[in-house]
Order: sequence, then C-alpha cells, then structure tokens
Amino acid sequence: MDRNNIDKIAQTSEDRLLLAKLWDKINAGMRKNIPSSTCFLSPRELEMANYLFGDQPGLYAFGGYGEAERNMLIFLPEYLDESALKEADSPCVCLRAAFFQGDSPSHRDFLGALMGAGIGRETVGDILVDKGSCDFFVTAEIAPYLLQNFTSAGRTKLHLQQIPLEDAHIPEPEVKEIRDTLASLRLDSVIASGFRIGRSLAAQYVSAGKAAIDGLPCEKPDKAVAEGMKISVRGLGKIRLQSVNGRTKKDRISVVIHRYV
Repeated sequence: MDRNNIDKIAQTSEDRLLLAKLWDKINAGMRKNIPSSTCFLSPRELEMANYLFGDQPGLYAFGGYGEAERNMLIFLPEYLDESALKEADSPCVCLRAAFFQGDSPSHRDFLGALMGAGIGRETVGDILVDKGSCDFFVTAEIAPYLLQNFTSAGRTKLHLQQIPLEDAHIPEPEVKEIRDTLASLRLDSVIASGFRIGRSLAAQYVSAGKAAIDGLPCEKPDKAVAEGMKISVRGLGKIRLQSVNGRTKKDRISVVIHRYV
C-alpha cells in the first residue's frame, strides 16, 4: 500500500484527484483505527482503488447488497466484523421512494431527479426501480437532506422513507434469452450476437470506446469474453454471456446470452 502508486494507476487528472481523496479517507481510518468510508465508486474506479490499496485486512467494497454495481470502500477496524456494514450506523443507507403504481418512472428519471436536487453522483449508489417503489442507496451524510427535499421524479410524486439495508427489494432483471453459435468468444462476436447486429458494427462500437466488460471499459474487439461476464454497450444496452456449452459438429461454440430489457 503505497501512495506513490497513484501516479502509476491514474490515467487522467480526474483519476489522480479521486485516488488521492480515497487514500486520504481510508488511510486516516487505518491510522486512527476507526471506521472510514469513501463515496460510491463505479466498477472502473473500484478497480483502480483495488490496485492502490491491495488486499488490506478490514477493507470492504460494499454497495448495500451483494450484487451492487456501485460500491463504497469501507474500512472496519479489527474490533468490528463484517456485520457492521449493515448495522444502523452504516455509512451506506437505503431509501425507499413509493409512488402511484400507475406511474412508471425509469432509472433515468430517478437519477436525473437526484442530480437535479443538487447532490453529486458520487453520493448515490445503485437505483433499483420496481412497480410502485424504488429502493436506492446513498451515503449516510446525504440521506437526511433527501428525506426532507426529494419529493418527485419528473411528474411522479414520491413518498420517501429510510429502510434497513436488509429490507431492500432487489428486483429480478427482465432478460431475453438468446441461443446462438459463435466462431469464437471475441467481444465483437458476443456483442453482435447479443444485440443482433453485424460483427463489423459491433467492432466499431468497441473501438469507439462505447463498450465495457463488468464495468471496465474495453476498446479491443478481439478481447476474449468468459462465461458470466456482463457487457454494456452505450446506445445498445447490457448483455451477459450466461453460459458456454461446448462445440457443435461444425466446430462452433454454443452459447446462451441474456439481453437485459
């Protein structure tokens, strides 16, 4: 764990500033042997942080539930165990926004409304929209402000309350199952199959920096994709290479791809 590694890891000045802030937060907690936490991090930001801090005892990535896409880094001293992440004084808070079921605000509506309320994206974790309610995760510092001021998403009126983290409702994603055979598990081939587009167009999306694997940007069309990996393509959506089922008689790879709808 070396602060000098920030310059080796950061790719932009924004990366450098973020990593320096993360270092100051976590290192202060470690020195004083008290709990400390960061803002919510994207998968790419979390990957950089993992390189910076390495495998440190007591350091957790936590976004409120097990499969969270956006996570905080939380340091717990040795006198606290992992259960402290979900206790009442956790730095991660879940808010539930209830609304009339006839309305159908989207993830984008909620995110736009939250940003419109004047808070930073880094204070908001995953946003889980369901029928009649939306559970979303925020830093404990910003929760009281939102409970007082976050009353609508677009034209949809909201009733907001804080709920225990373990009560968060994690909706099952709706997916379309695609069964196909591929010549290889190249990224552009998987994208072409999952979104039903030509491979050359898929390669263009990747080369243009519009694709990410498990949240990490990838600009290499020939990057190998493994079973279970999630791929997002800006402008197209998200898919998951659900299973790789061996080779066919024509020596092609049988796959199942889930496209999120």
